[in-house]
Amino acid sequence: MSYSNNQSLTTYKKLAKKQKRLQFAEIEVLIMASLSVIYLAVFAYAPMFGVVLAFKDGNMKLNILDAILKSNWVGFNNFKIFLTDQNFKDVILNTLGLNVLMLFINFPAPIIFALLINEVWHAKFKKTIQAITNFPHFISWVVFGGICIALTDMTTGIFNPLLKLIGLSSDENPINLQSSEFFWATIIITSLIKGTGWGSIIYLASLSGIDPSLYEAAEIDGANRFHKAIYISIPMMADTITIFLLLSISNLLGNSFEHFYIFQNVLNISRSEVLTTYIYKKGILQNMYSLSSAIGLFESTIGLILLVTANYISKKTTGRSLY
Repeated sequence: MSYSNNQSLTTYKKLAKKQKRLQFAEIEVLIMASLSVIYLAVFAYAPMFGVVLAFKDGNMKLNILDAILKSNWVGFNNFKIFLTDQNFKDVILNTLGLNVLMLFINFPAPIIFALLINEVWHAKFKKTIQAITNFPHFISWVVFGGICIALTDMTTGIFNPLLKLIGLSSDENPINLQSSEFFWATIIITSLIKGTGWGSIIYLASLSGIDPSLYEAAEIDGANRFHKAIYISIPMMADTITIFLLLSISNLLGNSFEHFYIFQNVLNISRSEVLTTYIYKKGILQNMYSLSSAIGLFESTIGLILLVTANYISKKTTGRSLY
């Protein structure tokens, strides 16, 4: 009986010690998680207080805090100014047009690239291709854009001589690749170069988790590589594709500011002005804080509506959704 009691006491001490270690581990996790909470509180939730500027007359105020706290309420006047602005139509058309094109062209590009890379069995060749295609992602848009602008320059770039060789350009009538008619193509091509390799990583991770026996069974049934991609790889990536598609749809009014601003010039401004660059010019360059806040809130509200709608449709039709 005495031996049994001692054994129980020892077991209890071990459990208590384990519980104590577990509690310490939980504290470590809480500390690490608290850093994310602090980051979100400072850089995500605190700035949301500035949304009130969209409903106040805080334009041209040098002190932003005074503009938020002391300016007069103007209701939806800032939204009316934006919606009746002569540039509103062009800005919305450019934003939506480019984003819809990028959704149809740039979104499937990493998926197709991942499927192709997955079929490469030579390990060194595969790693070399991945390293080359991922490299542009690590170059800033300023440097990458500067290289592209230098290469497409009408007089010193390399593209006009190449176009001249195939009869599409001449010394008397050179093609200006930085003009408005080529701006959308420039944005889409540079997005593909910079983002396809990096974007394919998550899809390659999904492909690596597929059970090889599925491919082996398909081969026995006579399936070729195309059949395996269509009937095994893509269905197994469906969850990942759905999540990124929903996020892309919610961002139909959003653009990368650096990407557009670096390629923007006076010649292509009619095709290159999008919401992000418009907000920057109104808010920072012209001190129209309330107007830029109203435009930002407009963009965020539309994005939220698109996300909720797309998520609802996806949930009803495919059973896959973000929440």
